[in-house]
Amino acid sequence: MVILMPLKMLEPTIKPFNSHEFRLWQLISPTLPIGAYAYSQALEFAVETGWVSDRSTAYEWMSGQLKATLGRLESPVCMRLFSAFSEPDLAGAVYWNQFLLSSRETSELLLEDQQLGQALTRLLNDLEVELPVAFRGEPIAYLTAFAFAAHSWAIPLHQALPGFLWSWCDNQVSALIKLMPFGQTDGQRLLASLVDAIPGIIDTAELLSDDEIGNTAYGVAMASSMHETQYSRLFRS
Repeated sequence: MVILMPLKMLEPTIKPFNSHEFRLWQLISPTLPIGAYAYSQALEFAVETGWVSDRSTAYEWMSGQLKATLGRLESPVCMRLFSAFSEPDLAGAVYWNQFLLSSRETSELLLEDQQLGQALTRLLNDLEVELPVAFRGEPIAYLTAFAFAAHSWAIPLHQALPGFLWSWCDNQVSALIKLMPFGQTDGQRLLASLVDAIPGIIDTAELLSDDEIGNTAYGVAMASSMHETQYSRLFRS
């Protein structure tokens, strides 16, 4: 016999959600209309040349980027952008925005960052969230717009940064599934493995000084430059 409990008896066990948690889901959703799905961040060339050919090599490629790029550039810069927007220190925010863009090693990666940043900025304007006047006329990095949106919606850094890293992993796995015979289940296994590495990456990023921040993924830069002239491309260059 099934015994149904009154809903009011279950209510104390349901944790109430804050609006900022739903805003985070909105910000990292694959359906966010900024065109992130159109880019592979050099993964397409890595598959074409055989550097990535199965789940093991895909994990090596993506986890390497997490540690060498997102862990040493995007993550610590995201922390500094949050601090700058909170103080507020708009000159500092503009500096780190420019630092991000100047760290893009190929025209393809720079164009992607600027286009995603511009698309997210337009969307935020439509949602009545406008970047400060200090950014008018400035190219906007995607992470800068993301950090400002999270700050404006009161999403705490300890939730926003893991969300940003998760969305990058999710987009890379989705791109891989389109590029090679790679099943959805294998994709979820790969995503789970990548996500397990995120806490350690954030812990390491917290310890970096300003002078230690920088991109060190030389293989990605090479693959991106080769992707710009790749004969057959599914993803945007």
